[in-house]
Amino acid sequence: MRGRRTVARRPSARARPAHAAAHRVGCAIITVSDTRGRADDTSGAMLQQRLERGGHQVVSRDWVKDEVTAIRRCVRTALARRGAQAVLVTGGTGVAPRDVTPEAIAPLVSRWLPGFGELFRLLSYEEVGSAAWLSRAAAGVARGRLLVILPGSPAAVRLAADRLLVPELAHAARLLGRLEPGE
Repeated sequence: MRGRRTVARRPSARARPAHAAAHRVGCAIITVSDTRGRADDTSGAMLQQRLERGGHQVVSRDWVKDEVTAIRRCVRTALARRGAQAVLVTGGTGVAPRDVTPEAIAPLVSRWLPGFGELFRLLSYEEVGSAAWLSRAAAGVARGRLLVILPGSPAAVRLAADRLLVPELAHAARLLGRLEPGE
């Protein structure tokens, strides 16, 4: 039809793709912060709540200071943890001098998944505007597991969990061979 344009519809934040069938993925959560701990880790608690509400299981929660060696050691331990098919790290992804999470995990990543960071920043731009480009959120594969690093703000964690992680976590784990095809 001449003069008629079709516009692609954006999937609803609540819509689950057909391939994201319900399956429990075991997740390890690590909070990187010089100031937050078990008692006041709002972002880590929110991530755990959203993952569990989405049908996933949190197999461990850890807290570590913004120090390259400490972060790397903690992530290595989580990657080796039985039952952890994904390791999700919050905090330390900005541009401040103490934000060293990407540098800490880079040697552990065998393959980067650039689409995660690109899409996260696009979605974040819709909420916070131009400050979104200051985020170094990223995802990759480490030791055959999904490894995701997120900003430490509760709003960023909510966005990533609701729009990216919960809908695709089982699919990613299945593609990495962490789940059986029927699971």
